[in-house]
Amino acid sequence: MRPLIILALALTLLAGLGSYARWCQQRPVSHYLSDLRSQVALDLGQPGARGNLLGIQPELFAGDYQSLSRLRLKLAAYLDHARERGMLNARTVVVLPEHIGTWLLAVGEKDELYHAPGQRQALHWLAASNPLDFLGALFAAQAPSRVSDALLRTKAQSMAHDYQQLFGDLARDYGITLVAGSIVLPEPRVEHGRLQVGRGPLYNVSLVFDRAGKPLGQPQRHAYDAEASTTTTATALQVLDTPAGRLGVLLGGDVTRLADARTLAASRLDLLAMPSDLQAAADATLLHEQLLRSGIHAGMQVHLRGRLWEHQGQPPALAFRAGTSALGASTSGAQLVNLWL
Repeated sequence: MRPLIILALALTLLAGLGSYARWCQQRPVSHYLSDLRSQVALDLGQPGARGNLLGIQPELFAGDYQSLSRLRLKLAAYLDHARERGMLNARTVVVLPEHIGTWLLAVGEKDELYHAPGQRQALHWLAASNPLDFLGALFAAQAPSRVSDALLRTKAQSMAHDYQQLFGDLARDYGITLVAGSIVLPEPRVEHGRLQVGRGPLYNVSLVFDRAGKPLGQPQRHAYDAEASTTTTATALQVLDTPAGRLGVLLGGDVTRLADARTLAASRLDLLAMPSDLQAAADATLLHEQLLRSGIHAGMQVHLRGRLWEHQGQPPALAFRAGTSALGASTSGAQLVNLWL
């Protein structure tokens, strides 16, 4: 009798594991419609030889990350609108918001992830549908928040590949310099023109792509706290030569987060891109004063818009040029924010 009970339990366990394995492999793509429209919230200055800073504030939802092609379709629609309005040229620098690349971890996942009530629950579905990758990430995760850290690095290699493919291709296809928002990855670096990941700490990083779709320099890195979901203040910025001028990228979109604003002036930056997440805009007056003291000719702060699980909002953009600044509209929907240099 006992051998029969053991056999029955073993068969039940095998059947359960088999069902779980089949569930993990299934990645159905449901029908999903997303609004591809955008409005011009700011268009400052006049077209000239120096080019322009073009901020895109996409309105994104979890379902937009079901596939790379869906996300590209939405971003391409915004760029098409900008091109129709004469806002794209060989000297255009396009700025996308913070963490637009981080949620590439949701590409090709289960429907339960997109319908989860919160980001933490969504990440738990990610771990459940990628058990081997999650266990591997758990061994490389950094204390003290090992589980939160591991959840964000579970699909790091595919995320780095998708990030470069998506944003590099958009930069090449539209002939623009593209500040590709940011993405959280473990120890990221560019080697032989490709974005690679390691097994070290997590960083919130931004990569800039040139008109040929190739990375410019190394990723701008900010240390990232997985448990608190916060980005550490930068103490120095990488300076990149672009057709529109010398460019720096500050994640978080707040110059006051630098340890010393003179870091900017010492770098002799012409342009500052400030990608920000789904959050309220920083105090516009304070940000204006910091930019004015920094000696930067022009800067732009753009935010994510829409709803990604429990986080939602429609924060306005900020554009700064030659000592003056302006806020974009707070109306809902995707926005284009253009600043002629």
